[in-house]
Amino acid sequence: MRINSLRLQLLAWVVLPLAGLATVNLWTSHRSAQATADLITDRMLVGSARMIAEQVAMTDGVLNATVPPAALEMFDTGDRDRVYYRVETAGGRLLTGYPGLPQAPGHPSMEATYRGQALRLLTFTHAVVGAGADSPITVSVGVTLAGHDAMVRHLWFSAFAQQLALVAIAGVFVLLGLRRGLAPLIRLRDAVRSSKRSELDPIEVAGAQNEIRPLVEALNAYMERVRAQMAAQRRFIANAAHQLRTPLALLSTQASYALRENAVDARREALVALQASAGRLARLAEQLLTLSRAEPGSRRPRADRIDLTEAARQVLETHAPRAIDRNIDLGLDETGAVPVIGDGTMLREMIVNLVDNALRYTPAGGTVTVKLLADGEAVLTVSDNGPGIPADERDHVFERFYRIAGSTEEGSGLGLAIVREVVENAGGRVTLADGAAGGLMVEVRLPLAGG
Repeated sequence: MRINSLRLQLLAWVVLPLAGLATVNLWTSHRSAQATADLITDRMLVGSARMIAEQVAMTDGVLNATVPPAALEMFDTGDRDRVYYRVETAGGRLLTGYPGLPQAPGHPSMEATYRGQALRLLTFTHAVVGAGADSPITVSVGVTLAGHDAMVRHLWFSAFAQQLALVAIAGVFVLLGLRRGLAPLIRLRDAVRSSKRSELDPIEVAGAQNEIRPLVEALNAYMERVRAQMAAQRRFIANAAHQLRTPLALLSTQASYALRENAVDARREALVALQASAGRLARLAEQLLTLSRAEPGSRRPRADRIDLTEAARQVLETHAPRAIDRNIDLGLDETGAVPVIGDGTMLREMIVNLVDNALRYTPAGGTVTVKLLADGEAVLTVSDNGPGIPADERDHVFERFYRIAGSTEEGSGLGLAIVREVVENAGGRVTLADGAAGGLMVEVRLPLAGG
C-alpha cells in the first residue's frame, strides 16, 4: 500500500530501519543472555562440585563422601530445579549419589539427558590425601534447566523492553522533529491556499530551511512567469480587441453605405469593398488564432519530419495568383530537400507569413525570392526589393501588433511575431538584414533532421 503522507514516509524511513537494527540487536541479546546463563550455571556447578569433593576424606581407613546441604541449596532459585550428583573413585566405585549419571569428560560442562530430563552437567576431579588407588575421585553434578531458561528469558525480555522503549522514544522524537521540521511546508501550503492572496505576489516563509528555500524560490519564479504570461495575455487581448474593433466598424459602415445606395454601380462598389474588408478581418482572425497556437504550452508538442523545400513550394503555388496579379516575380531557389523536425502545420504557417509579408510590401513589378539550403542546419531566406525595414526598427517588428510609423500598407503587425514564435519553438532563430537588391531579407535557421 502506497503511503501518500510525507510525515509517515519520513517516519517509516527512520523507524523501520531502527526497528530492523533493534531486531538484530534482540537476536544478539538472546545469544548474550544464553551465554550469560550458561556461565552462571557453570560457575554454580563448579562451586557445588568443589564443595562436595572437599568433603570426601579418609576416616578410619575408609573413604567417606558426605554431601553438604549448601552444595545443593545454591540451585534453589525458586524454579524447582532437580539436582543430581555422583561421586566415584578412580576405579569407578560409586561412593554416593545417583548411579548412571553421565559424566562430562574433557569439557567444563555439557548438556545431557538423565531420567528423561535435560541437564547441564559438570564433572570435577579432586585428589584425596591417603586415598591410595581410589584417588583422584570424580564428582559429577547436574541440574535441570528450568532456572537456566528462566534466567535467559529474564535477561532477554529485559533487553527486549529496552529496545522497544528505545524505538518508541525514537518514534516520538522523530514525530516531534517532523512536526517542527515540516512546519515551514505547512506555512507554505497555507500561504498558497490563503483566500487573502488575490495576486500572484512572492511568498515569504519565515524559518524555511535550506532544503525548502529552493522550493519557495522556484514557486515564486513560477508565479512570476505566470504573472508575466497573464500580463502578456491581457495586452494581447486588449490589442486584439483594438485591432478587431476598427475593421468591424469599417464593415458596419460599408454595409450601411451599401444599404443606402440605390445605384447598382455604387452598391456593387460598396459590396466589393465590404468583401475586401471581410477578407482582411478573416486574415486577422486567422493570424490571431495562429499566434495563439504558436505560443509555448498552447498545444501538445509535435515532432513531424518536414521537408521545408516541399512546404515552400506548396506555399508559393498558393500565392502565385496574387503575385501574377501584381506582376511580381515570385521564385524558389533550392538545391534539394531540407528536412527538419517540428510542428508541420506551424512551420508551413511560418512560410505563409513570410511570403505574405514580402508580397504585401513589394511594389508591383518587384521580385520576391525564397531560397532554401542545408548548410549544417536548415537555412530559409525570403528576400524582396520592397522598402525594407530601418535597422533601428528591426528589434520591434517582432512585437505583436507593432507597425512601422508611416507605413501605408494594410496589415495587422502579427506576421513576424508569428514567425518568431514558430521558429523559437522549433529550436531555431530568425534575423533581419538588407536584401542583395535592396529591400528586406528574412533569414530563418533551424536544426536539420538527423538521418
